[in-house]
Amino acid sequence: MDLAVIWFLLIAVLWTGYLVLEGFDFGVGMLLPILGKGVDAEDTEKRKRVLLNTIGPVWDGNEVWILTAGGSTFAAFPHWYATLFSGFYLPLLLILVALIVRNMGFDYRGKRASSSWKAKWDIAIVVGSVLPALLWGVALTNIVNGVPIDENMEYTGNLFTLLNPVGLIGGLTFVALFLTHGAYFVALKTDGPIRADARRFAAKTGLMTAVLAVALLLVLGVTRGSIWSWATTVLAALCLLASLAFNNTGAEGKAFLATALTIGLAVATYFLMLYPDVMPSSTAAANSLTIDNASSTDYTLKIMTIAALVFTPIVLLYQGWTYWVFRKRISTAHIPPAQDPLEVPAAAAR
Repeated sequence: MDLAVIWFLLIAVLWTGYLVLEGFDFGVGMLLPILGKGVDAEDTEKRKRVLLNTIGPVWDGNEVWILTAGGSTFAAFPHWYATLFSGFYLPLLLILVALIVRNMGFDYRGKRASSSWKAKWDIAIVVGSVLPALLWGVALTNIVNGVPIDENMEYTGNLFTLLNPVGLIGGLTFVALFLTHGAYFVALKTDGPIRADARRFAAKTGLMTAVLAVALLLVLGVTRGSIWSWATTVLAALCLLASLAFNNTGAEGKAFLATALTIGLAVATYFLMLYPDVMPSSTAAANSLTIDNASSTDYTLKIMTIAALVFTPIVLLYQGWTYWVFRKRISTAHIPPAQDPLEVPAAAAR
């Protein structure tokens, strides 16, 4: 196995890490108005703060995976990177803006006690979670299904070319899967009414996800499938069904692990459908970008491999330590009354 194939597999691993970890981040953000709804205004605010605190210590670290995946693509497959990032410029820009707005919502929501202030940032968090989940699904599905590429390795379509039925099904599948994944994470990380509500919601979205995923993978499998991709498709479906069974028995940890495996197997299915291409052309097979014609030099790949062997274990250990430190459940009982940071304490004003 040459280094180009190894880095193709490593990029698949990086995408798996990103979608598994950022997937539940997106799910929690989308669930803010659903699981955050309480019996009154005070309970609603506490529930929303619980939800945001479940991902507060980890969301920024989860985003590192996509930066690494993008950097690895740039170094290992420069022609793939050039075609992808120039052709998909607008959807990638929309994803970037949505992530910036979402992250601002995390940081600025608690700066004032005003309910209208918080409501606006809640919208930013929800939209900033839905839009990237949808567009990542659309983009990745189109890459697998094939996009118009000319003989100069340039994408010849536009944003509306990507918004085709198959691409939109892919986007909706990602949204539904992240909602389910996020609900399991909330059930795993919380206690009390929110935990029960999360389990009930996951039972509903899990079924919707299963229907969308089966439809999507059947469509892609007809044109791009192989025996290996069909095998991972079946395994992904079994893991998704297992998550529903675990959820019904109250085993949130196993349910969350099952959806994580579902996402990992879905990524494996996508990359198996791609191989040996990295970006197939829908107009002419000769114009497709392959592992061979899109890869970098052997010297570059060797340097990258050495760097990956040194730094990857360090990153994994650090991120694992972070999750271990913040592993305990939280509930509304742990949330103190909200205070306006702009208000000057009476003692300090004298």
